Amino acid sequence: MSLDCSRSAQPQTALDMIPYMDAVRAVTGKMPEKPRCFVLTFGCQQNVADSEKLAGMAVDMGYQIIDIPEGADLILVNTCAIREHAEQKALSVVGQYKHLKEKNPALIIGICGCMVAQEHRREEIKKSYPYVSFVLCTSVLYRLPQYLAEVMEKGKRILRGEEEHTVAEGAPIRRESTYRASVSIMYGCNNFCSYCIVPYVRGRERSREPAAVIAEVKDLVARGYKDITLLGQNVNSYGKDRADGYAFPQLLADLDKIEGDYTLHFMTSHPKDATRELVDVMAASRHVAHSFHLPLQAGSDRILTLMNRHYDCAKYLDILDYMREKMPDIAVTSDIIVAFPTETEAEFEQTLAMLRRARFDMIYSFIYSPRKGTPAAKMEGQLPHSVSADRMGRLLALQNEIADAANSRLVGGTVRVISEGVSKNDASVYTGRTDQNKIVFFKEPVPEGEWAFVKIDRAAAFALYGTVEK
Repeated sequence: MSLDCSRSAQPQTALDMIPYMDAVRAVTGKMPEKPRCFVLTFGCQQNVADSEKLAGMAVDMGYQIIDIPEGADLILVNTCAIREHAEQKALSVVGQYKHLKEKNPALIIGICGCMVAQEHRREEIKKSYPYVSFVLCTSVLYRLPQYLAEVMEKGKRILRGEEEHTVAEGAPIRRESTYRASVSIMYGCNNFCSYCIVPYVRGRERSREPAAVIAEVKDLVARGYKDITLLGQNVNSYGKDRADGYAFPQLLADLDKIEGDYTLHFMTSHPKDATRELVDVMAASRHVAHSFHLPLQAGSDRILTLMNRHYDCAKYLDILDYMREKMPDIAVTSDIIVAFPTETEAEFEQTLAMLRRARFDMIYSFIYSPRKGTPAAKMEGQLPHSVSADRMGRLLALQNEIADAANSRLVGGTVRVISEGVSKNDASVYTGRTDQNKIVFFKEPVPEGEWAFVKIDRAAAFALYGTVEK
């Protein structure tokens, strides 16, 4: 997989984009009505955070953000490449925008994010989606003003795979929530798990300066944000690219010193980088949630080696046991991939045995799917769908039993939740999340973004039900 790294890896800031922002404002400012921008996001929390920056830049350039693509003057589709299905879904949606371009020839459509870092996707967009004005890779999202200015001034499509392996600070952010925020502390990944496309589309690990992260979190706390999540493809490898040895435990400890009523979460972690020092910082903290997402992926050491995960089940259980020793109330979630190439029935049973031993509060489970450009896609021993589906069903059945038992232990107790307002699925109840990220339903009205204490009356595998204590 090739990338056109046409720019040098020199430090950049969003301030470099001021002339381009001015050029775009000169155009938007002359429009009879304020132009409208629609941002559509696919994929992970990192993509959501990236989209908030895209929207923030658009607002700074004179656009208003709208919730539907109809009537937009600028459409930005922020894509995911983690699975083939995610890419096909994004392309399908982009295909539906053709009629909007026909109605409004001045409409600018940009495809951003992980998918367009792949050369074969850029070629596909070039040939099959002629109404797309530009593509914008993840590491150069801050260059949105430049791309827009070039499209407006020259009227040419920009389909280059431009990448910069650096960190650009200072882009404005339009946050979707007034109480929950994500803060990216690093970008990229160095792990090269054999099934994963991320290192190829997001580049190598780059850590933000600690002072910049601390300042951003301080600002959020001062503005009343209560639930803050630190993001990175491998968040607990933060600082490994720094010469001074300042690492993730130190950053977490420094952030915990910020005064205020807030909770810190972080994701996603890699077991090979989850240290006892990190656990000790969490256990001693005032604001760090006792919640840890620690992807296992498989319960077979042979499969973990094929996945290039750099740990075995014994190492995984060692850090898991230490977490529970130091924080008995910790909620641990994980990722599991079933039917990885050559996985035998006995090895899948080892994964089930690990679930019984680990007792995860929740898992995100996936049937292995080949990703073009990754080593696993070329492996022999790809398993048929019938085997994959059977194993997935058995995995979910077991995890549901485990999660139900874990949540049942909370019945009769009281948990603190942050209200998310009226449930999207049932207008008669409110919903919230605990510090351990468990979903809680209750009937008493609690304003969105406010804390509440809820006594748990009953439990299910995926949610808790209770009554707000006055």
